[in-house]
Amino acid sequence: MRVRFCTASERRADALIGLSRRESTDGVVRTTAVSPGYVRTDLADSMADPRLRAQTRKSMDAVGISPAAVARAVAFAIEQPGDVEIGEINVRPTVQA
Repeated sequence: MRVRFCTASERRADALIGLSRRESTDGVVRTTAVSPGYVRTDLADSMADPRLRAQTRKSMDAVGISPAAVARAVAFAIEQPGDVEIGEINVRPTVQA
């Protein structure tokens, strides 16, 4: 069983994005929900348990995508013409379920 720890935060973010979309129908503000999958970050550096830290680093090195990949997806959304809104982008490693 896979446990997601971010569910409450994700729901809040989804609600804020939905509210932004409803409030900004004048075409001035565009909103895009970006949902990154497993990204190589420095998260492991904050872990006190050395075994968990090593396991996380190994997993990130094996499966995680680079932060630059997420940045390219965000740039794609920003670079669209003013009359185009990219509603959602899911960026994840090809090996992530």
